[in-house]
Amino acid sequence: MMAVRHRNERMPPRAFLASLFDAAIAAADPLEALRPFMPARPKGRTIVVGAGKGAAQLAQAFEGLWDGPLSGVVVTRRGFGAPCRRIEVIEAAHPVPDEAGLAGAEQMLGLVEGLTADDLVVGNRHRRRFGVVAAPAGDLTLDDEIAVNAALLASGAPISAMNAVRKHISRIKGGRLAAAAWPARVVSLIVSDIPGDDPALVASGPTVPGGATRAEALAAIDLFRLDLPAAVLRHLHESKDDGPDPADRRFARNAVHVIASASRSLEAAAGAAREAGVPAIILSDAIEGEAREVAKVHAALAREIATRGRPFAPPVVLLSGGETTVTLRGAGRGGRNGEFALSLALGLSGLDGVCALAADTDGIDGSQDNAGAFADGATALRLRQNGLDPARLLSDNDSHRAFSTLGDLFVTGPTGTNVNDFRAILIDADPQSAAASTDSSG
Repeated sequence: MMAVRHRNERMPPRAFLASLFDAAIAAADPLEALRPFMPARPKGRTIVVGAGKGAAQLAQAFEGLWDGPLSGVVVTRRGFGAPCRRIEVIEAAHPVPDEAGLAGAEQMLGLVEGLTADDLVVGNRHRRRFGVVAAPAGDLTLDDEIAVNAALLASGAPISAMNAVRKHISRIKGGRLAAAAWPARVVSLIVSDIPGDDPALVASGPTVPGGATRAEALAAIDLFRLDLPAAVLRHLHESKDDGPDPADRRFARNAVHVIASASRSLEAAAGAAREAGVPAIILSDAIEGEAREVAKVHAALAREIATRGRPFAPPVVLLSGGETTVTLRGAGRGGRNGEFALSLALGLSGLDGVCALAADTDGIDGSQDNAGAFADGATALRLRQNGLDPARLLSDNDSHRAFSTLGDLFVTGPTGTNVNDFRAILIDADPQSAAASTDSSG
């Protein structure tokens, strides 16, 4: 495959794609993202609460920019901590919560209790799922909340359905944390990985109330055939609480700012590509659906460009974001970006001049240690040469094995931010030669 020209030098395709990922991450840097949105110092106390994979880095940046007294607690995934002087950082399990996440939620609720109208609560929200904290509602237990999270993660349900359920089994989600802080003013500083950047969906909306009702939660359970504990179903049927109303006067003085998002990061990546002399097309920052199915569409588009020069002429890089889902069918390892890359590799099989990177912007794809993986038209063939069947690996949700065998995992470590998935497909093929290679391979 041809290398990409970059400032009169030739950059290998994978290095080029990695540079676009770096540009996307830089656009979501916590310190620079926060700076324009810092709230005014209040007469009373300032308390920071929050959770998510990048919550500690965001808290650290807030400390560096704040010029007054400060206290608080944030909960982040284990291994994602950052040193803070005045804000306590708790590391907990993710995406299924544990005792540390339960303790963190209790501390948040305790910190916002008894505040006055002169106080300020800063809601540092990072990541849509808020899966590192647990605050079971009513008579529910941590085990109940763990079971709900596990069922949702295996279901392939979209985030709106997940959060409709989560909201109604929690004492902290669905705007309940902000309601508990009243009459203090709450300012939510949000790093969004939600398609469309709806603040009520980011991290299940602990400081921003949403409109999902218990009826919608029960409908989602039926639609996705979720096997939930009897206590959870009983709570959802018997509870009379649909959560705080967004029009409630307790939220009248509050403010919400989306400080970083997938859209801004994709625009930064597109700018970096153009600076390198490669036209960039942003397909969407809000793509959802099964990872393997979304990959098939991307592969078909890349093949059309490579072999027929339409709807865009190569060289070109296709960028997209959002968050796909994976319905667990097998016992393999790997996240949604690995699954996307493996399915894409099957769709690109035998095609020269195309190289792709799919990665999670937080640096961790699923529960593994890689951010994602590289794939191209030779990936499937190389797997077969190593005695592996790529279609079987995909069926078993075993993308990590596939790409670790090839040495094609993309490993960054925790990035300190998260604006969801990043996908970049470089098409740098001559249409005639690419069509010829496809014809001869098929």
